[in-house]
Amino acid sequence: MKSYIIKIELIGSEPLIWRRVIIPAGATFNRLHDIIQNVTNFKSRYPNEPYHLFEFDLGDLIVTNDEEAYAEHHHYKKNKSMYEDRLKSMAEEFLDFEIPYQERLKIAVRKPTTLKIDEYLEKNKVVKYNYDFGDGWEFMVKLEDIVEDYYFGFPTLLDGAETAPPEDVGGLCGFYDFLGIYRDNKHPEHEETKAWAESLYFREYDPDFINSILKGIKYKKTEWDKINHDQYRIIEDKYRKE
Repeated sequence: MKSYIIKIELIGSEPLIWRRVIIPAGATFNRLHDIIQNVTNFKSRYPNEPYHLFEFDLGDLIVTNDEEAYAEHHHYKKNKSMYEDRLKSMAEEFLDFEIPYQERLKIAVRKPTTLKIDEYLEKNKVVKYNYDFGDGWEFMVKLEDIVEDYYFGFPTLLDGAETAPPEDVGGLCGFYDFLGIYRDNKHPEHEETKAWAESLYFREYDPDFINSILKGIKYKKTEWDKINHDQYRIIEDKYRKE
C-alpha cells in the first residue's frame, strides 16, 4: 500500500533527537500527532485525553486542536473591516503587537480530526509540529520517501537516536538538567527525580517498546497476503521484525 517514510526531528536538541517512521497513507493530522507522541515520551495521545495543545504549521494553514485559535480565525473572517478599523485607530506603540497578531489571524485554521496529511505532506515535504506551548517543543517532520511495498495498517519505527523528553520538564534546558540527574545515581536528587519520571512513564529510547505501542495506531487494513508470515508471526519483512 502507499506509505510515507518520514523523519521526525526535535529542533534544538543536541545531539539530535530523531525518529524515522513509515506510516500508511491516509492518516489524519490527529493520527500524525498520535504517532509523534508515541515515538517520543509525551503522553497526549489516543486513547488519553489531550494533555497539551498542538499545531501543525503549514505556512498558509494551521492545523490545531486549539479551539480558541479556530474561533479567533473565524471571527476575523467575519469581521475583517472591524480589525482594519482597529489598526487605523490604534496608537502607534501598540502596532508592533497588533500587526503580527492580525497577520496570524489571516492564516486559515483547520481541525486535525478529519483533515488528512497526504496532500500537504507531499506538497510541502516538510511540516512543522509544535507541542505544549508552555515548554515550547518544536519538531520538523520531513518526507523522505513514498513507497508502495509496506503492507501493515499501522506505523513502524525504522530508526532513531537519543532519548526524548518527558512531559512538563521545562523545555530543552530543563530536559538536559533532568537527564543528568536521572542518569546519575549518586546525585542527591536522583531518587526523587527517578520517581517523578516513573510517574510520567518516562523511558530511555527503546525501539522495540515503541514498535509494540505503534501497533495500536491502526487505521488501515494489514495486507497479510503480501507479508511473509506464519500464523501472523512475521518471518521476514523489509520494514518490520517481530
